[in-house]
Amino acid sequence: MTTLHSGPALGTHPAGGSLPSRAETREQLSRATYDLLVIGGGILGISTAWHASQSGLRVALVDGGDFAGATSSASSKLLHGGLRYLQTGEVKLVAENHFERRAVSRRVAPHLANPLTFYLPVYKNGPHSAAKLGAGVFAYSALSAFGDGVGHLLSPAKARRAVPELRTDNLRAVAVYGDDQMNDARMAIMTVRAAVESGAAVLNHAQVTGLRFSGGRVTGAELKDGLDGTEFGVDARLVLNATGPWVDRLRTMEDPRSEPSIRLSKGAHLVLRRTAPWNAALATPIDKFRITFALPWEDMLLLGTTDETYVGDPADVAVTDADIHQILDEASLSVRDQQLSRELITYSFAGLRVLPGGPGDTSTAKRETVVTEGSGGMLSVAGGKWTTFRHIGRTVLDKLETLPGRPLGSDIEPTSRLPKMLPLPGIANPQAVTHRLLIDGGSHGDGMARDTAHHLARHYGSLAFDIARLAYEHPELGERIHPDAPEIWAQVVYARDHEWAETADDVLRRRTTLTIRGLATDEIRARVERLLGERHG
Repeated sequence: MTTLHSGPALGTHPAGGSLPSRAETREQLSRATYDLLVIGGGILGISTAWHASQSGLRVALVDGGDFAGATSSASSKLLHGGLRYLQTGEVKLVAENHFERRAVSRRVAPHLANPLTFYLPVYKNGPHSAAKLGAGVFAYSALSAFGDGVGHLLSPAKARRAVPELRTDNLRAVAVYGDDQMNDARMAIMTVRAAVESGAAVLNHAQVTGLRFSGGRVTGAELKDGLDGTEFGVDARLVLNATGPWVDRLRTMEDPRSEPSIRLSKGAHLVLRRTAPWNAALATPIDKFRITFALPWEDMLLLGTTDETYVGDPADVAVTDADIHQILDEASLSVRDQQLSRELITYSFAGLRVLPGGPGDTSTAKRETVVTEGSGGMLSVAGGKWTTFRHIGRTVLDKLETLPGRPLGSDIEPTSRLPKMLPLPGIANPQAVTHRLLIDGGSHGDGMARDTAHHLARHYGSLAFDIARLAYEHPELGERIHPDAPEIWAQVVYARDHEWAETADDVLRRRTTLTIRGLATDEIRARVERLLGERHG
C-alpha cells in the first residue's frame, strides 16, 4: 500500500498557505466582538458573510456541520432562469434570474459553471403542445438576450443523435433552450474562500447550544466543537440566523413563543452511471407545473426531483424507496428503460426547500427568501434559489443597513458601492487551465491524465495549479484515488489544508465526487481519514 503524506506546510492563509488550526480559530472567535455572526453555512449564509465582509464588517460564520453540508449540496445543480415561471406570467422574475445566472456563469465563476443545452420533449397527449413550448423557449431565450442561442423546436431524429437514450415513441417535437450547470458543493466552498479572503472568520462543525443575550437583545452564541467537544462562545453586535430548514428552531432559542415562519418541501435525486453519451439534458413536463430532469453531470446522469411537503427533523431527511420508484417512473416518460435500471444507481440524496409559510401546493410555491426580525433583534433569513445567491447576499446586507436602531451603525459600506461582479477565487478560462496542466505535466514524468486535468480546471480554476504542484513535488499524491474517477490524492491534502475538510465525508462527498460516483470504498475512506489525521499531528 502506498504511503501518502501531505508534503510541506504552505503557510497560514487560504490565499497562500494552509489554514489555522481549529483551536486557533476557536480562540480567534472567542476573543473578539464581531459586527455580524452568521449562523448557518449554507449558500445563503455564506453569500451574506462574503458580501458583509466586502462591506467592511467584521464577520464570523459558523455551521453545525460542514459548509453546504445539507440542502446547499443537495440541489439539482442548476443555474437557471426558471422556465416554469413564464407559465404564471412572472416575466420580470425570469429576466432577473437570467441576469444573475449570466453574472455567475460568465463573470463571477466561469470556471465553476458550465453551459448546458436543454431538450423539452413534446409527446402525444402530453400536458403541453409543441406550439406552446416552442413559443415558451423562444420567449425564455429572449429574456436572456439570446445569450444562449435562440429557443427553437428540433426534430425527434436530431434530438436522438444528441441524446441516444431519448425515448422517441409518440415524440412529436423537442423544444430547445439553454441554461447553466454547476457542482453546488464546489461553488459553495469557493464562496467560503472568497468570504475568508475578504476578512471573515469561519468554522464548520461548530454546533450552537444557546444564544447570548444582553439587555434582552441577542448578542452572540454559545457553541460546541462537534469534533472534540470544546465549548466556546462568540460575541456579536448582530446575529443572523441562516440555518435553512432549522431556522425556526433557532428562532425558538431567541423566543420560545415565536410562530413558525416557513414550511419545508423535500426534493430527492438519483445519480446513475450512463449507458451512452449525453450531449444535452432532458426537462420533461410531468403535468402543467412540474418538470422532471435527466441531467448529464460529473460524467454521470442526475435524475429528479420530487416535491412533497416534509414534516419532521430536517436531519432525518432521506431518499426512500418510494422516492426512487417515483423518480425512475417519471424519468421513463422520456428516457429509455436500459438507462433506468436500479443497478446503475450509484448514489441518492435529498434536500429540503425552505418555502414561505402558508397554504397551497409546494410545487407551485414561489422560491422566495423569508426575512424576519425576532424580539431579541436576531435577523432570520431562509429560502431562495441557488441561481440568485449573490442577489440574496446583497439583499440581506441592504436589510442590515436599515434595521431599526441601526445596530451596525454606519459601518456598512452600501451595496451600491461594492464591486458589481466580484469573481470567486480561481477565476480563469477552464480550457486554458486544462491546456496548461497538460503541457506542464509533460515535464514531470508521465504527466497528468487529460480527464484529471479537465476535472481540476472545472472544479478549481487557476487554483488547480496549486494541486498540480503538490502532485509534482510528491508523486504519490499524483496517483488517482480510484481508477474509475479523475480525482488524485493531492486533492485530499488540498481539501484538508485549504478547504476546511475535517471528515472523510467532507472530502469524499463535497470536496470531490468519489461518493456520488459510488467509489468511496472502505479502503479509500480509511486512507482519507489517515491523511486528515496528519493535520492534527
